[in-house]
Amino acid sequence: MQDLITKPADLIEHLSSKGFDVATIDGYKVINKYSSIENEINSLYSGVGLRNISHYGIIELKGKDVLDFLHRISTNTIIGLTKAQTTITLFTSDKGRLIGMGRLINFEDYQLFVCDRESKSKVMSWIRKYIITDDVQVNDANEKYNLLELMGPQADSFIQLICGNVVNEIEPNTFKIIQTEDLLFFLIKLFDERGENKFWLLSDTANSKRLINNMLEYDGPYEFNLVGENAYNEYRIEQGIPVAPNELNDNYNPHEARLIKYIDTEKGCYIGQEVIERLNTYEKVQKYLIGVEFNGQLNEDEKFSLFNANGNNVGTVTSSVNSIKLDMPIGLAYVRKAYTEKGTKLIAKSAGGNELAVTVCTLPFIK
Repeated sequence: MQDLITKPADLIEHLSSKGFDVATIDGYKVINKYSSIENEINSLYSGVGLRNISHYGIIELKGKDVLDFLHRISTNTIIGLTKAQTTITLFTSDKGRLIGMGRLINFEDYQLFVCDRESKSKVMSWIRKYIITDDVQVNDANEKYNLLELMGPQADSFIQLICGNVVNEIEPNTFKIIQTEDLLFFLIKLFDERGENKFWLLSDTANSKRLINNMLEYDGPYEFNLVGENAYNEYRIEQGIPVAPNELNDNYNPHEARLIKYIDTEKGCYIGQEVIERLNTYEKVQKYLIGVEFNGQLNEDEKFSLFNANGNNVGTVTSSVNSIKLDMPIGLAYVRKAYTEKGTKLIAKSAGGNELAVTVCTLPFIK
């Protein structure tokens, strides 16, 4: 299967040639906007949207001990992962803090771990740190792979235009090779945050270009749009999706980030297990990730701390956006446990002197 992936993962020139503006974020290139943000967001909620997520961190793992090794150092059950299966797992420090979160994909002869780009180097170093006699090789694979994400309520039927009914034969969290007259790629079937099917399409550059072109040329009843990083960032905040480095970093643990569903408490030891279990057993979790609504407009890249009525610092806003769909500014924040009840009133203060009233909300903002 590895013979499929042969060319560098760079679709940016292809997308730029179609008139889309390229932006550089922390050294890697993305498209922030393809059309209007409103149209792109509407595709995610009511139609179908395609994202180029080749800028995500892609790590290739090889060796006969990979699954056993990852099972011992990460939070989820890995040892039973069979060929063509995929799962999400976390890496945590010996203090139970978050190192990285990502999806492991099992190709049998090798595995891919896909995580936030900002987590990649930290995760690679963390894995290498614990390799002693294990047969495990760790490689940066972003130059080998292209990854597209198709999501939205129409994604399931839209992808059948390209793949046919084989889509219905793929179980969630597994993949198949799709080969048509002019396309060859891996189709990975997943669930999105709203419980609907979404798909990752893994291929080389030539096939990724053809996939994008075929979707752009389709003229039918589907509400299809390419989705840029600006629209997705707004969507992911509305859905309460944490990302690195904003919400996922070593200042926080999986309890605080509400990621306990990716920890198998029955599988035995992993790095950080004792601390994470003790936090749960003795109810020692001090803060949680929650949503906040701002009473007033936000300035771009503004950073806020949260205070109670007595002027005590009770939290930090980690992501914020002026939501078009909700017609209000919203954010994600880590807030002390006593102030996480829905409707709680707090004050947000920025380093620049901006001060806004905020209201605590449950996540997601939009169901």
